[in-house]
Amino acid sequence: MSKYSRDDILASVRDHGIRFIRLQFTDIFGVLKNVNIPASQLEKAMDGEIMFDGSSVEGFVRIEESDMYLKPDLDTWQIFPWSYQEGGLARLICDIYTDKNEPFEGDPRYVLKRALNEAKDMGYIMNVGPEAEFFLFHTDSAGRPTLETHDQAGYFDLSPIDLGSAARREMVSSLEDMGYEIEASHHECAPGQHEIDFKYGDALSSADRMQTFKLIVRIVAKRHGLHATFMPKPIYGIAGSGMHMNQSLSTLDGKNVFDDPNGVDGLSETAYYYIGGLLKHARAITAITNPTVNSYKRLVSGYEAPVYIAWSGKNRSPLVRIPAKRGVSTRVEMRSPDPTCNPYLGTAAMLVAGLDGIKNKIEPPKACDYNLYDLTDDERLARGIGCLPVSLSAAMEELKSDIVISEALGNHVFNCFIEAKEKEWRAYRTQITPWEIENYLTKF
Repeated sequence: MSKYSRDDILASVRDHGIRFIRLQFTDIFGVLKNVNIPASQLEKAMDGEIMFDGSSVEGFVRIEESDMYLKPDLDTWQIFPWSYQEGGLARLICDIYTDKNEPFEGDPRYVLKRALNEAKDMGYIMNVGPEAEFFLFHTDSAGRPTLETHDQAGYFDLSPIDLGSAARREMVSSLEDMGYEIEASHHECAPGQHEIDFKYGDALSSADRMQTFKLIVRIVAKRHGLHATFMPKPIYGIAGSGMHMNQSLSTLDGKNVFDDPNGVDGLSETAYYYIGGLLKHARAITAITNPTVNSYKRLVSGYEAPVYIAWSGKNRSPLVRIPAKRGVSTRVEMRSPDPTCNPYLGTAAMLVAGLDGIKNKIEPPKACDYNLYDLTDDERLARGIGCLPVSLSAAMEELKSDIVISEALGNHVFNCFIEAKEKEWRAYRTQITPWEIENYLTKF
């Protein structure tokens, strides 16, 4: 059932004095885009008549086929909380259509919808609860971001040590004003690092909320003279930022299918197959959930980021963890994704991997209820515990060889993604870094 009708939205515009509406969409690489329209054009927009140049968006289409249309999802209507001071501003998240009035196969939101339809055909609804971490840094006199943190606090520290708490409080308030149910917010392990967790929801809504969440965090940080970044590893030697993805499946009438009070550890057979699918496709999934060169600076042993393909219900060192709560809260937590992940593509990749596990009854290996970081390489090898890719290049090779994940993306997204990321890798590996100058210039 729809949340808002056309009349509801038009009434909201009148009642709240909305003057401008942002028509938002996400490109293949997870970057949020928008077309700004005056309120006078809203009805035209809701009719799907707002056109934009798709050739100007990286990874979309060529210049000779550039006309594309934005079709707003009315259920995503949202008034920005500061709009009353700034002339009235709201947004609608849009699906992208071609000039033939067909869904654009390069639209990440369409990729996720396609995966969700596959789940629905199997009798499942996917719910997702992302946990995105971010850093807050000072800016210089020109407003440019620095790498100077605003505090020296640690995990769960409070003011006055956590100097970013005021900014975080405003972030939480803004998100709550926009209808988010915030479950927790706290300082993370590294200086300047924070996390705000919001309640899980259906997969599409959660991906939409993640994109809005990142926007709000950046805007509020700027208001406090800070720069918010979701870069996975901005500083050497401290923990990086992850985006743990809690996920579960329910029946079409809302029963959690991962929960089974009579099952081993309270998990259903379906849950175990889902875990098996995630682990089988983990290396290819990494290309989507950790899509930048910098992502692999976080995925190293010693900083709590998971690098070993294993699962557990008791510790946080494996890739997949099963949180303790059962009943409606029974879920699987994938710990490798980072916040540069396109939430639509990342969610779709994890879902189809889990569904593959269910369809083919893929049994997961025995749970690893011990600290994997304490094992030697030989010990891990003897126990059959593999590792995630160590670089963006290696992850791309895994993606290219995984039919299930590549087909879930569709030809357009798959080809554009591979082409762009291989170009990114080539550009990176030819750079001369300060580390090389420091270590080699005078030695040789």
